Amino acid sequence: MHTATTARPTASALPALVFTVFVGTMAMMAFVAVVGPIVRLLGLAEWHAGLSVSAAGVLLILSARRWGRLSDWIGRRRVLLIGLAGYAIVYIVMAVFVDSALRAPPAVLVSVAMLVATRALIGLFWAAVSPTAMATIADEMPAGVRSAAMAKLGTASAVGMVVGPAVAGWIAPHGIAFTLYIAAALPLLSLAVVWSRLPDTTPADAGRAGPRPTLAYADHRLRLPLCAVFAAMASVSIAQVVVGFFAIDRLQLSPAEGARVAGLALTAVGIGLILAQSLVMRFKAVPPARWITIGALVSGLGFASAALVAMEWQLLLAYGVAAFGMGFVFPSFQALAADSVESHEQGAAAGTVASVQGMGMVAGPLLGTLLYRWSPAVPYVCVGAVLVGLSLFAALHARRQA
Repeated sequence: MHTATTARPTASALPALVFTVFVGTMAMMAFVAVVGPIVRLLGLAEWHAGLSVSAAGVLLILSARRWGRLSDWIGRRRVLLIGLAGYAIVYIVMAVFVDSALRAPPAVLVSVAMLVATRALIGLFWAAVSPTAMATIADEMPAGVRSAAMAKLGTASAVGMVVGPAVAGWIAPHGIAFTLYIAAALPLLSLAVVWSRLPDTTPADAGRAGPRPTLAYADHRLRLPLCAVFAAMASVSIAQVVVGFFAIDRLQLSPAEGARVAGLALTAVGIGLILAQSLVMRFKAVPPARWITIGALVSGLGFASAALVAMEWQLLLAYGVAAFGMGFVFPSFQALAADSVESHEQGAAAGTVASVQGMGMVAGPLLGTLLYRWSPAVPYVCVGAVLVGLSLFAALHARRQA
């Protein structure tokens, strides 16, 4: 068995990584907040907005594993710098294009091509940051306590998801292009922090003889974390895409009121995630599989209960409970994947998890809208059943490992 390990840094990399994930997620979600007005002002169709947002998920799926393996070969810090530099450059290009297009709108095809291409490239470079950050934590933290550190990154991401759209909405009245320029400055700030604060380390695969390892999606060691990440991400994506329709149809609201309630529900999601992940950080001795067992069950019951709501507060409560359970699941599948592989496979494992997470991001919205056509309650019932099944699978895994 290979026992070489990455050289431990003299100072913790966690603060720099938490900051990087926070502001990177803010920048990513800021675009989501303003893409609707951009599409309207450029005379594009609604599906063009969906296409541009989905493009990032597709590139993340295709590239995350390669970025993770590359970080094993050339070092975590180097890959983080490459990813953040590319992220910032492409975001600036997108901001400049939108600025000029809003002044003199180009042909529809040009606008669509630029929005999709830049958003896809942003997904490509962000795919370098997320798995590499997770692999860096796996390098630094010993097995058994990684969940708490992963939860800090998860909390940073959750706060970024809530703060990003809110800040973008506050800045947007001063100019949509100006909002994108501010968002583009965030990865530049992260680049400076990583450059100055993240210590350099020896690549985990440095000097290793023979062919470099690759991790298959079917690797038995990653069976539970990959099932967990796909089920969790697809469930969250389904809940996000149908909540606006559900609020309008089930609660008999106007489109404007439906959008308001959907925004409140997603805010409840952010609060639930933050509260749960603070508990994961507090109770460090709880093994990841047990957190997945508890979290998937709580989240499944929360989502399933949404099928029964008849009032606004009930919908917000259901989403808050579901997100609270997800707050246990998200850092735990990342920690479990890190605990399941050897040191020279950490980047590949983190990249594989990120790739499957991207699959859930792409499959969830499509599946959710198809299920919604049958009945508004069906997506929630299906999500609940899947998550309860995940809870049982995690419980069996924990029992076998005991």
